[in-house]
Amino acid sequence: MTGVAPRPEHHISRKAGQFTESVIREMTRLAIEHGAMNLAQGFPDFPAPAEVKEAARRAIAADVNQYAITWGAREFRRAIAERFEKDTGLAIDPEREITVTCGATEAMIASLLAVVDPGEEVVVFEPFYENYGPDAVICGATPRFVSLTPPDWSFDAGEFRAAVSERTRAIILNTPNNPTGKVFSREELETIAEAALRSGAYVVTDEIYQYLTYDGARHVSMATLPGMRERTITLNALSKTYSVTGWRVGYAIAAPEVSGAVRKMHDFLTVGAAAPLQEAGVTALRLPDDYYRCLSAEYARRRDRMLDALGGAGFRCFKPSGAYYIMTDISGFGYPSDVEFARHLVSEVGVAVVPGSSFYRDPQKGSQQVRFCFSKTDATLDEAARRLARLRGR
Repeated sequence: MTGVAPRPEHHISRKAGQFTESVIREMTRLAIEHGAMNLAQGFPDFPAPAEVKEAARRAIAADVNQYAITWGAREFRRAIAERFEKDTGLAIDPEREITVTCGATEAMIASLLAVVDPGEEVVVFEPFYENYGPDAVICGATPRFVSLTPPDWSFDAGEFRAAVSERTRAIILNTPNNPTGKVFSREELETIAEAALRSGAYVVTDEIYQYLTYDGARHVSMATLPGMRERTITLNALSKTYSVTGWRVGYAIAAPEVSGAVRKMHDFLTVGAAAPLQEAGVTALRLPDDYYRCLSAEYARRRDRMLDALGGAGFRCFKPSGAYYIMTDISGFGYPSDVEFARHLVSEVGVAVVPGSSFYRDPQKGSQQVRFCFSKTDATLDEAARRLARLRGR
């Protein structure tokens, strides 16, 4: 035919053109390339609990190798419900209110696809975990950003309320927060809840670091606030609490009508999470209370060890109250950008970090910040400290 422009050989969707590949995963590749200590990607380099690993081995040996129920093995869902009630006091129906997913990452996109239509808006606090903006774009929604301001990463209630409108369908909340380590206070959660109830939006709350809080900070689940049980989709996973980030077993908890929609999206995204690892998840979720107390105490000790090393190397640190990351100010080192500094660290110093700009809509806001992960053994943290000490003589 004449008069018709030829289709390009490789057509890329407009959605794919709106965001880049994961900067965090890119830094992991660079760490491998340069033989650097990987303090970029958020995974532990120490073993998972022995009883949890043994439960996975038993499940595989017992030939638990075929599909579980699409929205999760029944006993695993029961264990999730037990754990959630123990933590929050809320009784949930494991048959109608839980969807097991391939990690909290899939739980987030399945939940947003379930409740957000193209043309609607999603409110995101920034700095943000890098998936949240692209998730909104994949849904055909417009992300609206609300600033968290250092050193305590507080947000302005007026700015937040102005970002929530009749077009807002979801508010993404991550507490304890990645990358800042902020634990949102009950008062802050009440501000968010009031806006959600006023606008009819859902709060999609990523609580994957809920057991990692320090210095008396207390995690509060959004679903426990008055009126919010029906307006909250709570996301979690085995990954961080049980040091099994590669297992990719997460879940979403929501009211039955919402869970029905999440389940449909999940079914056509991934069908289901790994069956033997769900069996191991039953053992993980039923570990004794001492496990969670020791987990928090051990991570607090690692945090303090890393803070001492970073302070000694010349970083200005924003002390986290939760999660296992430390955001730092690098302005004292004199580099023009976080990306240039991060590339110097990985190639010349031998430590991989995440450039702060990857956590902001406007990269300039993070151009003098980098994020460190401290979910590592003492040996790893000590070697990283030794390498970072080279910066003092620069």
